Amino acid sequence: MAATALPAAFAVPENGPLSQRDFSEPDHPYRSPFQRDCGRIIHSRAFRRLAGKTQVFTHRDSDHFRSRLTHTMEVAQIARTIARALGLNEDLTEALALAHDIGHPPFGHAGERALDDALRQYGLRFDHNLHALRIVEYFENRHLEFRGLNLTLAVREGIVKHSRDYSGQDHPELAAYFLDQRPPLEAQLIDLADEIAYLTADLDDGVEAEILTLKQIRAEVSLFERHFSPIAAAHPGAPEKLLFQETLKLMLNALADDLVTEIGGRVQEFGVRDLEGIRKAPERLAAFSTEMEGFRHEAKEFLYQNLYLCEDLALGHRQAAEVVTDLFAAWMAEPTLLPPTYQGQIDQEGAPRVIADYIAGMTDHFVLETHRNLRKMVVPSRS
Repeated sequence: MAATALPAAFAVPENGPLSQRDFSEPDHPYRSPFQRDCGRIIHSRAFRRLAGKTQVFTHRDSDHFRSRLTHTMEVAQIARTIARALGLNEDLTEALALAHDIGHPPFGHAGERALDDALRQYGLRFDHNLHALRIVEYFENRHLEFRGLNLTLAVREGIVKHSRDYSGQDHPELAAYFLDQRPPLEAQLIDLADEIAYLTADLDDGVEAEILTLKQIRAEVSLFERHFSPIAAAHPGAPEKLLFQETLKLMLNALADDLVTEIGGRVQEFGVRDLEGIRKAPERLAAFSTEMEGFRHEAKEFLYQNLYLCEDLALGHRQAAEVVTDLFAAWMAEPTLLPPTYQGQIDQEGAPRVIADYIAGMTDHFVLETHRNLRKMVVPSRS
């Protein structure tokens, strides 16, 4: 595909309001503000912990399954490629991709649901995007002059808004992030690059785990079969494993190509001419075509029914929920069991939020070890 880049006026500029930081810092002689953000995210403790957090599989005897970290790297590669094809700001796009999952707790979405359920009892919620913002603004503490990573406004806005819109009425604390405007295209495309990455990767990991079969995928994932059949016909006798991998690459490329083309088409359709126009557009401009959206939905539904909700993973989800719920209840009953640094935050933040923050920062291994240790004490029973 010969992609046609958008005019330069669509990209977030390297020097402008969105490149500013809360705490003023001198310019770097050869690194852009967004390149520096990439470095700060990569060198953060929260980013390193992604290596120990579940993407889909936990407790598997293989080194080949994606972790939350390797998934993030794949999203960054896809997102940066799409940004380059469109002529957007690649460094900003990469920074947003690198940060998009740092707010996830251990055990993937099962852990997130368990934390959210625990907080609901106290009128609170757990949202991994908003937790990511707390991480970069407060929990990462590596600088003498300020707390947090002091990321640019564009990156912090994108962390909040890359996957959903927030109401200013419901979240007045987010007023600085232009809740009445669309995010830049660099932020809008992150959620779809995320979808492209996990739709193909989870098929791969599902087959590796021997939960999914090639026969199943060919029968029920039309986008996969559309590419598999011609390759298989052109390479009779080729190993199925290689045909499978080749098809996943073509499937990924088809999704990315479609996204690039559709964004360009929607820009013309809505008569958008610059970044301000993106901000004021009646809807987000990053989207798949109608046909590709149908393929995407079908593939995602297949993964839900045959992988994410399968009994093999459901057992792990139940165990994850039990671990998170037990720990939350134990620390609510006896906050002095928390590390001193977290105990010191309770007066300001309240015990439920502090406990959720602590659990959310744990890796799978550490949360299991902590749970084993606490079970030696009295753990309140779950109602």
